[in-house]
Amino acid sequence: MLAQISTPDVDFAILAPLLILAAGGVFALTISSVTKALPAWFFTAWAVLAALAAAVAVIPLWHRYTGEGEGDGATSTISNTIGFDGFSLYLTVTIACAVAMASLLAHPYLVREKLVGPELHVLLLLSGSGGVVMAFANDLIVFFLGLETLSIAVYVLAAMHRRRFESQEAGMKYFVLGAFASTFLLYGIALVYGATGSTNLVEIRNTLDQTIIVEDGLLLGGLALLIVGLAFKVGAVPFHSWTPDVYQGAPTPVVAYMASGVKAAGFAGLLRILSVTFAPVVDDWGPPLEVIAALTLLLGAFSAIVQTDVKRMLAYSSISHAGFILLGVIAASGRGTAAALFYLGTYTFLVAGTFGVFTVMGGEGDNDHDVSRFAGLGRRRPLLAIALLVMLLAQAGVPLTTGFFAKFQVIAAAVEAEVYWLAAVAMIAAVVAAYLYIKLIISMYLVDVDVDVDADADAISVPRPIAVVIGVAALVTVGFGIFPGIIDSVAQDALAELTFGS
Repeated sequence: MLAQISTPDVDFAILAPLLILAAGGVFALTISSVTKALPAWFFTAWAVLAALAAAVAVIPLWHRYTGEGEGDGATSTISNTIGFDGFSLYLTVTIACAVAMASLLAHPYLVREKLVGPELHVLLLLSGSGGVVMAFANDLIVFFLGLETLSIAVYVLAAMHRRRFESQEAGMKYFVLGAFASTFLLYGIALVYGATGSTNLVEIRNTLDQTIIVEDGLLLGGLALLIVGLAFKVGAVPFHSWTPDVYQGAPTPVVAYMASGVKAAGFAGLLRILSVTFAPVVDDWGPPLEVIAALTLLLGAFSAIVQTDVKRMLAYSSISHAGFILLGVIAASGRGTAAALFYLGTYTFLVAGTFGVFTVMGGEGDNDHDVSRFAGLGRRRPLLAIALLVMLLAQAGVPLTTGFFAKFQVIAAAVEAEVYWLAAVAMIAAVVAAYLYIKLIISMYLVDVDVDVDADADAISVPRPIAVVIGVAALVTVGFGIFPGIIDSVAQDALAELTFGS
């Protein structure tokens, strides 16, 4: 009887990045329970090493995908539930980089807050493995499993600072609202299955080619619920209400990961499920998503400019950035997907560097995030101010930074898709949001404070791991802003595909 049970073929090479992250998290958890004699930096080093190893493991897979190795092109494994294409590989590197940078930011933070332990790094690795599953998912059930792996870890990460009420509140609020969003998503999957008889993205696409969605209420309802669940994860309006409170209350290094790795994983679902699987019916989901994108752009930009807490300010800014990335989803084209991928890849470094500065400036207790804290920073800490200046200018979309090219590409994709009104809204939102960044720059350079510069510079110390993240982020922002073609060419090759292989 057992001999008759067939098992799916598993291509473990494809799963290597996922397995490295998951095994890294499990190993760190196991070793921490066996011995307590490890130095504080061990788990940081281990998490960074595991994340970088996962990113490096993508290199031979990329050669294999682009035709420079055996088994060329996109394929799938584990009964077609895991898809292997350039899209999944690109986002795997993005998520791995987000995990590595968040771990580096976390080490000095944990030491300062007297929270030293392996938990944060373990959860980052396990959350990253869930994000990679979302990027590789070729099936809605597998995607949901990855989403829950990522989400449950991030719920705990948000509440990691046990002595801060705001952190506990952030974790609880994110958990409760996230559970509702997951319910919508799961119910949407059930309705789509009821309408098509499958949760496999390829089979759903084949069904859509023969179905008029307006005449199928079950399928239309399922698609609507899928959009609700995914829009929550990326912080799109009107499913954004958790974002400002959670960003303000959660530990700053965790916020850096939420704004980069978690957002990238959420958009992995939107891009593959909507832009690829449901592409034949873009006329049905496109208009409501256009309204969501417009509201996200405008509300994020206008709400950000009235904030005085920089973490809430960046929370609303992150909402506005999600609106820009949605332009790439709405375009439902190769150019739109490539533009969204470029935005996600460069924004990961941009936001990590920005929150790296906020980690330093937050001070002990992680409570001092008022804009006034940055007054005169250009005189007090010149290099730190220059790094933050670069990243603020990039977020404003100033030329010769990655932010400019990212915004230009997604707006161009919207114009190419003939969604002219939304492109105009995006440009208005960009102008409004620029005021936000200029306000912080003015505070750094044009508002003086009566302090002893030498004594204050000693008080604002920049630990080496945080300095590395800020430095790398600034170099990536300027370097790929001047030469954007390097990442853009990779993004052009990393288009999502529906694969039906082994």
